[in-house]
Amino acid sequence: MDDKAVWVQGMFGRIAGRYDLLNHLLSFNLDKRWRARTVERVSNLPHARVLDLCCGTGDLLMALKGGLVLGSDFCHPMLLEAQRKGSNPLFEADALALPLKDNSLDLITCAFGFRNLANYEKGLEELLRVLKPGGAAAILEFSQPTNRVFGALYRFFSTTILPRVGGMVSGSPDAYSYLPESIRKFPGAEDLAAKIKAAGFERVEFERMTGGAVALHLGYK
Repeated sequence: MDDKAVWVQGMFGRIAGRYDLLNHLLSFNLDKRWRARTVERVSNLPHARVLDLCCGTGDLLMALKGGLVLGSDFCHPMLLEAQRKGSNPLFEADALALPLKDNSLDLITCAFGFRNLANYEKGLEELLRVLKPGGAAAILEFSQPTNRVFGALYRFFSTTILPRVGGMVSGSPDAYSYLPESIRKFPGAEDLAAKIKAAGFERVEFERMTGGAVALHLGYK
């Protein structure tokens, strides 16, 4: 793991205990709706073997249905929080080097974790490697609002209010300064779709939510 990955791993470890509370508080509970929409969109896809990548504390993981639904994260304290919520099999791993065989999964989901990867292209290649032909990857991630006025309000909230409230409640100001900066640097919906297609996915589609602040991408192998 490079220095950035080690720092991100430690940062998430420090906020694991308050992660759910802050997710709900800072999104005005919209994060629950975004995850529910993700579950809805993947409900008709093959589900024999499913992986929720960067599963964090397990909110999306617990909502997924399938024959075998696994959860993975590179932050051990996050996995401990997920373990308290349910009995899904969990394993600790780097998303850029998953300990899984080629063509072994039907579906991979990743909610608000993909932008933390040290290398997006390598991450997408790894998703493609472990997916079976006909399988799909669903990436739910922050994006850039399409409306200028809403975008300005969103940026004010994310750069001014979010770091203060998040830092105060979590006790880790650096974590909630990192969040808006990571969103700002992350590719917009069209650019991420292009990266997914360039990685080798045959069909790519995306859906914007909440004025474009969040986007759900689906890529099919």
